[in-house]
Amino acid sequence: MIVSLLYRAARTMVSIPAVLLRRDTAKDAELLVLRHENTVLRRQLKGLVRYD
Repeated sequence: MIVSLLYRAARTMVSIPAVLLRRDTAKDAELLVLRHENTVLRRQLKGLVRYD
């Protein structure tokens, strides 16, 4: 039981920096996906795009 708790605590401590570093990468990836989606939608509309 104690070994399991120590393992879980160690794993949490190691994963914290990974989460902090992943934050910027995930944001950049999401922006790329949204830009691509916007381009595809503009191509499908072939006209003036109005944002409401």
